[in-house]
Amino acid sequence: MVVTGIYYALGLVAGGLIVSYLTRPVYGIPFYIVAAFCLYFFRDPDRTIPPGPVSVSPAAGKVMAVVPEGDDLTRISIFLNIFDVHVTRTPIAGTITSVVYRPGKFLIASQEEASQQNEMNIITVEGEGTTVVYKQIAGLVARRVVCDKKPGDVVAKGERIGIIKFGSRMDVLLGPEWRITVEEGQRVSAGSSILAERQDVQN
Repeated sequence: MVVTGIYYALGLVAGGLIVSYLTRPVYGIPFYIVAAFCLYFFRDPDRTIPPGPVSVSPAAGKVMAVVPEGDDLTRISIFLNIFDVHVTRTPIAGTITSVVYRPGKFLIASQEEASQQNEMNIITVEGEGTTVVYKQIAGLVARRVVCDKKPGDVVAKGERIGIIKFGSRMDVLLGPEWRITVEEGQRVSAGSSILAERQDVQN
């Protein structure tokens, strides 16, 4: 479980106890319910990372788009609702070469415009002859994107890299060396679901 969730829950429980003490015990119940939800929301289950030359999903959620991006890239967009695990992971192993924070709007994360206009962290990782860019994108409810990595950090495939707080979006940009294996509408899990396979590398 992410420590942040424990902090939120403790604060809410404390608030509930104060309200209960000053008014009636029943008035503290909503605080306890929200505290329980925070513990659920900030859960961080272990995942089994698939071997081989594959790109794993950096987030848990629903694939909203698999579309061309620019001349030779494919963008995979994943929407995370408030019930999905929001811990994000790196899709490939390698070295993080860039982490860029870009302020922006807070459009509904399932909207296509969110990929360009919303607040986000843009992370680039290079490894095993390929470069993958992925974006932690805030949504209408999510007002903070957190990346715990910095340029120069070496990461394993599926390693935790941060969290997006509450409903949000994750975009992955893959080059022509990747054969996309997911489809729009498919549900994926962070770290364990395969998004694409390398076409230029033998298993």
